[in-house]
Formats: sequence, C-alpha cells, structure tokens
Amino acid sequence: MKTLLTWMALSSTLLASVAEAQSGKAPQVKIANGTLEGVTEASGIRAFKGIPFGQPPVGELRWKEPQPVKNWTGVRKADQFGPRAMQLAVFGDMNFRSNGMSEDCLYLNVWTPAKSAKEKLPVLVYFYGGGFIAGDGSEGRYDGESMATKGIVALTVNYRLGVFGFMAHPELTKESPHQASGNYAYHDMAAALRWVKQNIAAFGGDPNRVTIAGESAGSIAVSGLMASPLSKGLINGAIGESGSLLGGLPPVPLAKGEEAGVAFAKAVGANSLADLRAIPAQQLLEATGKPGMPRFSATVDGYFFPKAPLEIFTAGEQAHVPLLVGWNSEEMTGRAILGKEAPTPENYANAVRKLYGDRAEEVLKLYPATNEEEVLEASTALAGDRFLGYSTWKWADVQSKTGGKPVYRYYYSRPRPPMVPEMGNATPGLAGGVVKSTDPNAVKVPPARGAVHSAEIEYAMGNLPKNKVFAWTPDDYKVSEVMQQFFANFIKTGNPNGNGLPNWPAVDPSGQAVSFMQIDVNTRLETEKNRGRYLFLDPYYTKQ
Repeated sequence: MKTLLTWMALSSTLLASVAEAQSGKAPQVKIANGTLEGVTEASGIRAFKGIPFGQPPVGELRWKEPQPVKNWTGVRKADQFGPRAMQLAVFGDMNFRSNGMSEDCLYLNVWTPAKSAKEKLPVLVYFYGGGFIAGDGSEGRYDGESMATKGIVALTVNYRLGVFGFMAHPELTKESPHQASGNYAYHDMAAALRWVKQNIAAFGGDPNRVTIAGESAGSIAVSGLMASPLSKGLINGAIGESGSLLGGLPPVPLAKGEEAGVAFAKAVGANSLADLRAIPAQQLLEATGKPGMPRFSATVDGYFFPKAPLEIFTAGEQAHVPLLVGWNSEEMTGRAILGKEAPTPENYANAVRKLYGDRAEEVLKLYPATNEEEVLEASTALAGDRFLGYSTWKWADVQSKTGGKPVYRYYYSRPRPPMVPEMGNATPGLAGGVVKSTDPNAVKVPPARGAVHSAEIEYAMGNLPKNKVFAWTPDDYKVSEVMQQFFANFIKTGNPNGNGLPNWPAVDPSGQAVSFMQIDVNTRLETEKNRGRYLFLDPYYTKQ
C-alpha cells in the first residue's frame, strides 16, 4: 500500500510538471538580487542556468576576491549557461554547452525538483575537473537534472582558471586587506557556497544540508574547501572523486607563488600590476601556453589556507563532515612508468630504479611483476597511485582519524564499453570523452585495463545518456544506478547505505582491516590489501 501511494504521489508530481512544461509557463524564482526565469525540462525538473554569483572579475576586479552581485530589476532570464572561464583547449575531449568563453565567468546553474520554497531538499554543489586550467559547469557529464529527479537540488559552479584563478604577486598581496594573493578560484567556490547559503531555500533547497562534490581538480578543490576556515558553516558533507590537496596539486608557499607571478609579468612585458590588468584577457591566456611559462599553483596565503592543508587535516582543524571518497582502477596508464619501453620485467625494474634509486627494491616488492601481464598491471597501479590514488587515500585516511565523522571509501573499476562505430579514428582522452583525429595513421591508445581517470562521472551523476561517445550496455546502466543511488543517499543523509544496495561500512579509523566498496557490475565490499603501498609513498608527499 505504501509503495502504491508513493508511486501515485510521484506520478501526480510528474504529470503536474509535464503540464507546466507544456503550458509554456516558465518557472520563476525570487532570490536576494532579483527575480530569475528558468525553464522546465521534459522530466519536470526546473532548471535555472547562468545565474551570476559574483560581479564580473574584470578590470580592477581581475585578481580580486569575487564581489557581491548587484541587484537587478524586472525578470532576468536564466535559460542558458553563462560563459566558461578563460582557458586554452588543452583537453580536446571537453564538450561545453556554455555561452562562449569570457573573463566574465562567475555563474552557476541550479536544477530543482521542488515546486515551492517550503520543501527543504538536500543540496549538491558540484565542482568540475580539468587540472585548474580547463573545464566548465555546462559539461553534460556534470548536468544536475538526473540527480534532481532523486529529490536533490543540484548545482554546478564556474570558477576562474589558470593565471586568472591562481596568480599571486607581491603587488596583489600588498593591496589585499588580508595580505594574501592567489587562490581566486578557491574564493570563487567559497562565494558560490555563500550564495547557496543565502539563496538556495528559494529553490526548495535546505541551506543546512549542503554536500560539495567534485572530480579530479574538483575533488582537490573539495579537500581545499574542507581545509579552509572561509567555508566554515557552509558545508555539511563532501564527496571526492580522484584527488586531494594532500598530495595532488598542493598549494605552495606564498613567496614561491609570488615569484611565479613576477616571472610571468616580466615575460609578458608588464612592469606593474596596473600593466597586468591592462592586458586583454585573451592575450594573457595565450601567453600562458607558451613554452617556459610558469604554472600557477594555489598558495598557503595565510588567509584561505592559514597553513598547509596537511597540517590543517592532521590537527583536526578541517570541516568535520561525512566524506565519501575514492578513485579509479586506471587513473593513469602504465606508460607513465615504462615510457616507450616494452612491458618486460627487466624494463619495468629499470624504470622503477630510475624513479626510486636505492628504494627501488621496496617498490618492486609492493608492485611486483614477473611477466608481461603483471608488468602491465603493476605499472598501471604504480602510475595511478603516483598520479592521484595516493592523495585520495591520504585524504580518506587522515579524515577518518581526525575528522570526527564517518568516511566511506570506494574503488571504481568498471571499464567503459567500446566507442560507438560513428566515432571512427578517435582515442580516449585523459579528462574524459575522446580526442578525435583525422590522421588515418594516428597511433591508437591501447584498450583501457580498467576504469580510466574521470570514467565514473557519468555513472555517478546518472548522465550516461548525455554521452553519445560510448556504446553503453545494460550492465553500464546497472552500475550507474547503483553508484548514483549511493551518492544520492549520501547527499540526503551523510550515509550511502540504503535498501537494495550492498552494505557499506565506514572506514576504520585505526587503519586496521579497512574496507571499501568496489563499484563495478558486481559491486561488493572488499578489504584493503595495499596499505603498504601508500605508507611507502607517504614520505614522498608529506615532506614539508
């Protein structure tokens, strides 16, 4: 009887939503800055796209913390994605739906199943990946519509990238009221979370039930937001997919960040901060792609990061919220270890000796290989751990010890299916999707040995249908249904467990017999067997 009533209620809601969509009446929401008019999707989910959460960071506002949005009168259309942040086309496999590219990029998108502001639904805020140099909240794989059908208000958020998001400089530090510079991308994310706190109730969301999530750079950002005092009171849960600041793209000392900014200014012929702000955005962007230019890192600026994130987590000063975190079975190809050499045990041992010197024998015991197949497996595991596996493990490990709330760890191992025939001569891309080539003689990337970096996003967010590249099978949809339900349960309750799913216990803080959920066609609980690998790698990443 209860099931029948639930079905009738859902059917009634869907029919009402479809009727609203067919009537042509666009949904409106009044937030702090004015009234927004969005669209109703065929599913009945209401979408509001391209909502500004900060003033355009241009002119004098370039390299400043985002400023509050100015109010508007009348009704502002929110029916298309705002511009994406300035970025070079470094990943040929990112598929944007954004309205062009601009330095004016501080926009977010909301998908809500709520019909009124009284519903107080859980909220998901998702940050895209792309190495902090690329990506956008308009990418189909992050789309929030499917998650909204699970009873969640879902958001994607844009943030500044590269030189615009991370350049530190002595003049910037001097003009800052906090004597800090760099980290503008992180300030954008924190501003978006403040916007959520102030406005999400208007969309039927609960400002006190906000889970932040992200993949790759987005996952690293989630760990950074957990570490920062500026996020205090804005986060109630966290999801990290492949990567953390505790080993992945960690912030550098402010002085080192300033050195990179001074070197960049000199390279572009700018003698002052005023000169830098006068250079057109496109010209600055193109300069960053030239050989020898510095890479811009986050900084331990004494403000967003009062001290190194590892110190913050070790001291238990990070956000004390539930964490769901994990990584994939092929985060990086074994070619990152072997190079162009054949996968023989001898070549593998030589490669390890070049990397680890007098500690190489320890590595060869932890990642053993006596034949070609084992070399491929061991080199893939080592490359993936060095890339992002270790830093994700470290985050889960230290959070379980000092975070005061449950940590749920996963290991995602479902390989993508083959591409559809229409893709022709295309190869998988590191950041997801594919890189197309018109060269008939182009070297084909070997088939994946597992779940490659970023492969889980469409599964977790319920967005397989939005990716037309791969020939998805019933098994893929089965994996997606399980993974998305784990995520949805966690967003709603801080616990991924629920009816019809394998039981998923939290990580044992003692580090003994740590269990994790292996997500694949046969999703199951496993016990950690490779802790020694991460303990070995630990000093390579934790030296201060």
